[in-house]
Order: sequence, then C-alpha cells, then structure tokens
Amino acid sequence: MDMMLVGEAYGEREEREGKPFVGASGWLLDRILEGAGIERQACYATNVFNLRPPNNKISLFCGPKSTAIPDYPPLNIKDGSGVGGSWVRREYQPELLRLRNEIMKTLPNIIVALGNTASWALLGKTSITKIRGVVQLSTHTVDGFKVLPTFHPAAVMRQWNLNQVVMQDFRKALREAGYPDLRRPARQIWIEPTLEDIYEFDERYIQGCDKLSVDIETIGKDITCIGFAPNKSLAIVIPFIVVGRTARAYWPDVSTEAQVWLLVRDILRRPIPKTFQNGLYDIAFLWRAMRIPVFGAEHDTMLLHHALYPESLKSLGYLGSVYTDEGSWKQMRRPRTIKRES
Repeated sequence: MDMMLVGEAYGEREEREGKPFVGASGWLLDRILEGAGIERQACYATNVFNLRPPNNKISLFCGPKSTAIPDYPPLNIKDGSGVGGSWVRREYQPELLRLRNEIMKTLPNIIVALGNTASWALLGKTSITKIRGVVQLSTHTVDGFKVLPTFHPAAVMRQWNLNQVVMQDFRKALREAGYPDLRRPARQIWIEPTLEDIYEFDERYIQGCDKLSVDIETIGKDITCIGFAPNKSLAIVIPFIVVGRTARAYWPDVSTEAQVWLLVRDILRRPIPKTFQNGLYDIAFLWRAMRIPVFGAEHDTMLLHHALYPESLKSLGYLGSVYTDEGSWKQMRRPRTIKRES
C-alpha cells in the first residue's frame, strides 16, 4: 500500500478487536479520509504500541531516563497520570521493532504519523503543532521513509477546529503517496545582496515580470527586510536591520541605504500586479514607516485562503505546510523578527 497510518495505542474497543482505529477516533478518521479523497481500504493502519496503556494514559509506558529505550528522546506526554519520567521504558522496545517490521513489509510511499507519539517513534520529535504538515524523512525506528505528521483524530474530537487542518494534511499525503522520494522545489534566493546585486536583480527579473510577490519582516516600528519574488523559483531578500549586530544597520552608510530605499519605492510604485501575505499589514506598515505607497496590490494569500476555509489557520507557515512542498523554514533558524498575522 502507498499510504500507511500510524497512531498511538489501542483504546478499549481497539484492544477488544485487535485492530487500530475502530472506535470513535476510527469513525472520525474515516470521515476525514473521505473528505480528503482517500479510501480507508487503500491505507495500512497500525499503532506505535499495539497495546492498551493503563487507564488509556500513554505516560504510564514511561519512566526515568535510566529505564529509557536507547537513542530515543523523551516522549513528554502530559495526561495527568502523575507518573514521574517521560522516557519510554525499554520493555516496550519490541513494539518499535514490530512497527519497523510492518513498515519494511508494507514499504509505503508516505507514512502519516497521527499525533505526538507516532511523531516521536518515527521522527524523534513531539511538537506536533510545530511540525505538522511538513513531509520529512524518518530518523527513528526506521530510516529514510517519508513521514507527514499531523494531529491524531482523538485531538480533533477534543478541538474541532483542527478538523480542517488534518483534512488538508491528508490531501497533501494523497499527493505524496504517488512517489517514494522526498521532493523539495528548486529555489534561487539572493541573500546579503550588494547595491549592485539589487539593481541587477531588478533589471534582469523584476522589470517586465507578470506578477511580483512582496513580503516584509518587521521589528517594533522598523522594517528589517523586504523580499521580492518575480516567480515561484526566484527571490531576493533585501535586509535593512541585522538584529544582534551592534550598529544594527546592514548597509555601510546612510547614502547607500537611501539608494536602496529609493529603488524599493520605485518597484512598489510600479503597476506590476502584486501578491502579499497579510498585505493590509504590510502596505500600511510601508506607508507608516517609510511613506512608500504600494501600487498594483492584487492578491493576498491569507485572505484568499480565508475565503476558502474561514475556520482554518491563516499564517504563512501554515499556508506553506498546506500548499507547498517546502521544509519548515521557520524551524531552520532562530526567529528574530516579528510580524503579526491575524
């Protein structure tokens, strides 16, 4: 089968029937799969633990680090059990070996890790809210298989607004099920440019382009950088403030920075159709901070997505996880700029 679903552990009914996802969570999972255009029969379903934890509390499989399965991080499950320790105990390592054997026998093109426990077992990560929706290669239990983490149906039952998020993730999983390799789009991004680089990029790529994507990053009342993308494979990032540097200014002198701002102003005043993410914020900020008007603002990805899915999240990170095959770029660096997106 091309798609494999990995959950956490058996509940009462699952334990009784010896199958995963047959209780209330299974019913909801079927509805989500149906909404994403996936047939349940086309998926191989299993759990990290084909066992039922006492009182349905997975933390009761855990203990202090001295009892841990080697080379696995803590699970950090908070379910009110009151048991000390977050490390899965070595006595449950056979369950991971069983999971590995199932994966190697099934050879899925994509594994959907449902919840923190599945993400822990396959990726060594448990921050499901931060990592969901981004396909990455497995590093634990078995290496090199594509994994897409998302919320467990039980979490959706507790927090219904996650329903659309999980359905979007499964639509992505359906696309990923068509091939086994991890594919990232080819991008060319000009960073740390000189003044000459900016003029060259403008002349070669921005002038005459059909559409232009624009985005700014801010801190306090200042614009730290602005990005222009004349197509989906090419962009330039023009910095103004380097957070952490004593002088803060990226450009060597006021005269050079003024020339850069004049060119940015010229680009934004051109009638090229422009696309923003949370453009109402960006356009207003550009005017307040630098008195730069923006002409040709045509689309806003945040508002377009909101029109389609008004109950869904709208941040750029979320949209990137749904609509692109990019990695989770905000986890690749330590955030230093702030841009509020409501």
